[in-house]
Amino acid sequence: MKNPNYSYIGITFILLVFGIIFIPKIVKRVKQGDITRTESRSKNLKLNGATNTNLLSYLIINGEKRKVPPFSFINQNRKTITNEDYKGKVFVLEFFFTTCPTICPKMNQNLVSLQNSFPNRSDFGIASITINPNYDTVEVLKDYADQYGVINPNWHFLTGNQEIIYELANSGFNLYAAQVDAAPGGFEHSGNFALIDKSGYIRSRLDDFGNPKIYYRGTLSQLEQVNDEGEFEEISELKEDILKLLNE
Repeated sequence: MKNPNYSYIGITFILLVFGIIFIPKIVKRVKQGDITRTESRSKNLKLNGATNTNLLSYLIINGEKRKVPPFSFINQNRKTITNEDYKGKVFVLEFFFTTCPTICPKMNQNLVSLQNSFPNRSDFGIASITINPNYDTVEVLKDYADQYGVINPNWHFLTGNQEIIYELANSGFNLYAAQVDAAPGGFEHSGNFALIDKSGYIRSRLDDFGNPKIYYRGTLSQLEQVNDEGEFEEISELKEDILKLLNE
């Protein structure tokens, strides 16, 4: 005959006593509203553990915080849009062109995802500046915006003088743009997004070495996760950081 397992009997007895004494009290507190169950379903976005104390870095050049250079262009609705129109708004900026056969469709699908993540924020916007203004007229940009389902009134597709646009891209933002006949579509440009805060400063999170990442990869979606070169998507990070700036 086997000896009884007294440790097992002891644990069972403790659990039984706990159930008899504490379960009725917990049920009572739930009924009285002392304990509530909350769902982490924000209308916009969850920060995945990040808080407003995780401040984003500024881009510092020559000891000064880098601000968006002044600009003035025409949008898809024939309205003049300047950097002042984005004052008081967090916005994401890209350089693209409508006939781009490679990365632009991916970039703008990701921007649509950003738009849809902040549907009720009048203080969030996007600036999409064409690097092929000779083709990308107001009418072309309007049709392009409609194709992508643009509904955010602060998402402006902008066109203007090509020389000024290239100066803004290459010197103002250090986001490469160039007309290259041999390139697909005739142009080359960066696939990155710039994030700008409500005061017009370029902001970003820090990398693993404590340096500003400066820009966010715009060519990979959250679903893709990683490309063949081992680069990871940064749209998830961008959404988190937009929310941080909106809540600053």
